[in-house]
Amino acid sequence: MTQQKSPFARRFRGYLPVVVDVETAGFDPRKHALLEIAAVIPTMDESGLLRIDEVHAAHVKPFEGAELDPAALAFTGIDPHHPLRIAVEEREALLKIFHPVRAAIKKHGCTRAILVGHNPSFDLQFIKAAAERCGLKRNPFHPFSTFDTATLGGLAYGQTVLAKAVKAAGLEWDNDAAHSARYDAEKTAELFCRIVNLWETLKRRAESD
Repeated sequence: MTQQKSPFARRFRGYLPVVVDVETAGFDPRKHALLEIAAVIPTMDESGLLRIDEVHAAHVKPFEGAELDPAALAFTGIDPHHPLRIAVEEREALLKIFHPVRAAIKKHGCTRAILVGHNPSFDLQFIKAAAERCGLKRNPFHPFSTFDTATLGGLAYGQTVLAKAVKAAGLEWDNDAAHSARYDAEKTAELFCRIVNLWETLKRRAESD
C-alpha cells in the first residue's frame, strides 16, 4: 500500500528538505578530504510551520591519498590529525547522516531528500564524491537539485552571506563558532525555517484579506 504523503511532503512536492554543511580540506571533491559533515532535519508542526527536529554530525578522517590544502585548513581551523578530534572513516560518517535522513523520508511519506545549503552545490558535490569512494549507491539526496539559502536570503533579507543573512533574519550568530559543519548547518537550518515560515505567514495573510 502506498504511504500517503504528509502535509510536509506535499509542501515541497514530495521532497524532504535536509540542511547540510561540510567542511573540507580544499575545493576539489575528488582530491581534497571531507573533514566534517552535518545534517539538520526539519519537521512541520500542526500549524504548518517548520522547525528543527534532528541534528546529526560527524568529524571525518581524510580518505587514503587525500590532499590537504594548508589554506583551507587555516580558514576552517581544523587540524585533521588532532588526537582529540574523534573522527570516523568516511563511510561511517556518511551512514551516520544517510540512515536518519532515510528514516525521516519514510516517516514523512516523502520520495527522497533534497539538500538545503548555503551555496549547496559545493556540499552536494563533496557528498556525492565521498559516497562514490565508499561504494554507497543509495544516496538519499537528489543528485542535482538543491535549495540555496544564499538565494533565499538575498530574496528575503537582501543578504547573501550566511552570517549577514542570519543576523538580518533576527537570529544570533557567533563568529567564533562559525566554520564548524554542525554550527553552520544549524544556523542555515534556522534561516531556512525562518524564510519558509515568513512566506507561509504572508501567504495566509494575503489569502485572508
